[in-house]
Amino acid sequence: MEIFPAIDISGGKCVRLIQGLRKQETVYGDDPVEMAQKWMHEGAKRLHIVDLDGAFDDNNYNAHIIGKIAQAVDIPIQMGGGIRSLERLRLVFEMGVKRAILGTAAIEKPDFVEEVVSLYEDRIAIGIDAKEGKVAIRGWTRNSEVDVIELALKMKGIGVKTVIYTDISRDGMLTGPNVEATVRLIETTELDVIASGGISSLDDLVKLKAINVSGVIIGKALYNGNFSLKDALELEE
Repeated sequence: MEIFPAIDISGGKCVRLIQGLRKQETVYGDDPVEMAQKWMHEGAKRLHIVDLDGAFDDNNYNAHIIGKIAQAVDIPIQMGGGIRSLERLRLVFEMGVKRAILGTAAIEKPDFVEEVVSLYEDRIAIGIDAKEGKVAIRGWTRNSEVDVIELALKMKGIGVKTVIYTDISRDGMLTGPNVEATVRLIETTELDVIASGGISSLDDLVKLKAINVSGVIIGKALYNGNFSLKDALELEE
């Protein structure tokens, strides 16, 4: 099980949202590059970065900051947020990002996703963000009628191997992950599932490890000091 400290970037700062709502934003640092180095120095073997501005608005993009992070750390980065064109995807990889996460594109541009999976294979992951079992898009501001399992199986059919699953109702709430839904996704699709949303304790990590998630993204629990990154990393395999 891989541990991913999360760095969400909005307005050039390191922030966390509650259930994806911009009006419920907490700033945890003015320098995302410094935050990335902090997690690396504390032992992180990989990072999860979200460009929130890119997710909400195609015209806002923190490419310069993400590029600086990639240059400042020597661990792999996976990144999502507003990657909806081949041009932007290529830019992300040129900056040094190891794996790109596509979310909205999986619903709005499935042919594009199929094209880039054929080009980049396992460097492409799909972010599946759920509201009551349905997939949310555009920075979680719009709901689709597509079922989570349905989308995951469709993505598997075009060659996707990894999905990042987030229960939006749990995200930023420190109420624990949706283990039941995560189990169902793993068992039904047999994809590599990275769990995200609601992590509040080391016990949550133990529960997720027991259901064979391939990774866990941890945000607010680390920033609030619920447990240390060092202790979380001890649960990695």
